[in-house]
Amino acid sequence: MKHIIILGDGMSDEPLKDFGNKTPLQMAKKPHIDWLAKNGQSGQFKTVPESMHPGSEIANMAVLGYDVEKVFEGRGVIEAASMGVEIKPGDLGLRCNLICIEDGKIKNHSAGHISNEEANELIQYLEEELGSDTVKFYSGVSYRHLMVIKGGIKDFSCTPPHDVPGQPFKPLLPKSKTEQAKATTLLVTDLILKSQLLLENHPVNVKRKAAGKDPANSIWPWSPGYKPAMPTLKEMFGIERSAVISAVDLIHGIGVYAGMQVIHVEGATGLYDTNYEGKAKAAVDALKENDFVYLHIEASDEAGHEGDVELKTKTIEYLDERVVKYILEETAKMDEEVAIAILPDHPTPCALKTHTRDAVPFSIYKPGIQPDSVEVYDEFDTKNGVLGVVQRDEFIKLFLGK
Repeated sequence: MKHIIILGDGMSDEPLKDFGNKTPLQMAKKPHIDWLAKNGQSGQFKTVPESMHPGSEIANMAVLGYDVEKVFEGRGVIEAASMGVEIKPGDLGLRCNLICIEDGKIKNHSAGHISNEEANELIQYLEEELGSDTVKFYSGVSYRHLMVIKGGIKDFSCTPPHDVPGQPFKPLLPKSKTEQAKATTLLVTDLILKSQLLLENHPVNVKRKAAGKDPANSIWPWSPGYKPAMPTLKEMFGIERSAVISAVDLIHGIGVYAGMQVIHVEGATGLYDTNYEGKAKAAVDALKENDFVYLHIEASDEAGHEGDVELKTKTIEYLDERVVKYILEETAKMDEEVAIAILPDHPTPCALKTHTRDAVPFSIYKPGIQPDSVEVYDEFDTKNGVLGVVQRDEFIKLFLGK
């Protein structure tokens, strides 16, 4: 049997008073996702350990069965693998966002979802102005980039910018946890402040402001770490051939360490306007050559960070109509049976505009499976599922039949 996980990043939410105390999952028209729940078995998955921050890096690794408390190092070094950047012994890698600061506060974590072209120009400029034998900047996708510090020490606090929209940035600047990390902490703080001076009147930002767009007027490094020691999916679960499809460097990087084929889809943006049809087709094509496919759709998470309830609901409907429907139709034609799981990695409640560590709903469909009593896929009906509450590698083992 082949296996595919369809992951709607940040798709689950909390009841919204202004919307009849319903969540976007409850409001969305999603007959094909509901079909998976009605004809499969469901439960709740606590993807984030209490000891860890509820980030997509933690949650997606948990979905794939990793013991994140043991193997997780940092987000930046995972994304480095996707970008083909070698993290050498002694190197410290950090995710480096381009963000928008307004009136001394973090307006958003994404510089208004800056384009790849604009962001690349700014990162190259910062590398020319602030890069050195010690510090290197590498361009990623949209607002997501990489900073590498030779000989850096990771023991300092770095607040994820998507966790603190609307908060003053100065109290959130890095703080050292150990004496050894003080020099690295001061270096990162200095780079943030210098970037603000350099970026404020850069031509890219002048044009963005003239067009009514948010400027990318600061960097924000976070999630420092060293090169991780992660086993592959083959080593953990005996999966011979696997593939990952995403618009996000983070997920690609996890795939590299997991030994998966990384598949890029033209027009995949990570936003509501992503190429849903292209990703669905790529997933079905990948299933023909692989035993396991991980299809990651970012759009709902970004809508949650924006606090846009209508958009988040629409992204769920897009996932249902433009991805899940096609996958159900095409896998039914395949000679080998296909197991399908649907879930988010973590909630991204629109009211909070950030991640939480609450358990997420999941449904698993396998041809011939005995359905449980769950009728629709949402945060509440799945609590009645026969699979109960799972954590750590219990989900992936249930899905793979291990």
